[in-house]
Amino acid sequence: MTGQKTITVPLYRLAHGRTGDKGNRSNISVIAWHPALWPLLLEALTPEAVAAHFAHRQPSRVQRFVLPRLQALNFVLDEVLDGGVNDALNLDTHGKALSFWLLDMPVRVPAALQPHLAGP
Repeated sequence: MTGQKTITVPLYRLAHGRTGDKGNRSNISVIAWHPALWPLLLEALTPEAVAAHFAHRQPSRVQRFVLPRLQALNFVLDEVLDGGVNDALNLDTHGKALSFWLLDMPVRVPAALQPHLAGP
């Protein structure tokens, strides 16, 4: 993106998500809204970037699984649910709440891709 005009938008403008949780592990899938946005998701959503975004939850490990035919990424975050839904005292630690946190992550997007973004 060097030399290109960019805008910064929340991830939900580029993709939608699905999520689940099992024990103390959250599983978050991110699916591109448009094929033109897929390469940007690959570049921006590294395991390191996702781990940094969830630093306040202190994941012990973040794994990324690439699903190119679906233009999707699946992230598995270990040790982020305060021991799991049944053990946690905080209701907001469920996996679904964490997917909204990821979809709010800021992403730099080349201005030329703006027509492919969802929302205003």
